[in-house]
Amino acid sequence: MHNKQTKVVLFPKWKDTLEEESLIALKEKRYHEALEKLEKLISYNINNHEIVIGKLICLMELDRYDEAQKLCEDLMKNNDENYYHYVHIYLTILFQTNQYSLLMEQVEYEFAQPGIPEMIREQFQQLYDMSYNMNSELKTEKSVQYINELWKAVKAENHVHQWSLVEKLRKISAVPVASVKKLLVNDKIHPVVKTAIFAWMQEVDVSESIEIQKFDIYMSVIPNATTPLNMHPAMKRTMLFISDLEQRNPSLYKLVEKLLYRYCYVRYPIMPAEKDIAALADALIIIGEENMKIHTENKKKTDEKRNHFVEEVQLCEALYLTVLEA
Repeated sequence: MHNKQTKVVLFPKWKDTLEEESLIALKEKRYHEALEKLEKLISYNINNHEIVIGKLICLMELDRYDEAQKLCEDLMKNNDENYYHYVHIYLTILFQTNQYSLLMEQVEYEFAQPGIPEMIREQFQQLYDMSYNMNSELKTEKSVQYINELWKAVKAENHVHQWSLVEKLRKISAVPVASVKKLLVNDKIHPVVKTAIFAWMQEVDVSESIEIQKFDIYMSVIPNATTPLNMHPAMKRTMLFISDLEQRNPSLYKLVEKLLYRYCYVRYPIMPAEKDIAALADALIIIGEENMKIHTENKKKTDEKRNHFVEEVQLCEALYLTVLEA
């Protein structure tokens, strides 16, 4: 069957009536009605600047900010003569929905482009400055709120909630207060939570020496002078030991890689010594093979150091999964 696409033409008189009615409804703040009429016009490809702006006003007034934001983003892509008008509305939406960081990013992008009119620059700068102040206030407010919640979660020994609060504090780049640093030597704090706290300190550039305790090991470390987990030489060297698995058995390789990451995540920043890397790699392969029901001669060998690592990796895997889902 041949489907012939028919193009519907809107009669000029009806078009004018619809436009007029939509603008009257808009002026009289009957936003639902105005939006309905404007949508009808747009569906007939009548979407001039006035109609699009009318739709944006309706969406904002009806608290449909997500749709207004998406529409603005689409209009900005056209980069036509109304570009700065759309950007201004877009920035207003971001400001009204507390998306201050995104607003500042957009203004920085606009300022990096050539030929921005001076008047527009001033308006954007004003919005940027207000957002900067609001963002700082919001950050302080959220930081206080999350820290207070963290103490409650510590008291309740709710490790999962502790971890998610530390992640929230990391996200807003909050400054770790002295009492947070003390959690690193508190033996009631889960090692996974301690790793998150340490990573947070690295990200905000803590340069003083701090004490950390994990698995009865105490050490002093400087967060911003410690190699991040993913780039750590111990991780890289262990990966070298298991690299031949990648060709032989890609699934086993992926599993062993995951086991290594979880093991190191739980222990970090306390990492395996150079002399133990080979035994650790062996242990990881043994656990990986067991998990995948692969039978090898490996299990028959008795090697004390390797067996110690098998137990340690299994313990760390269990600890990792008590806080972070698989």
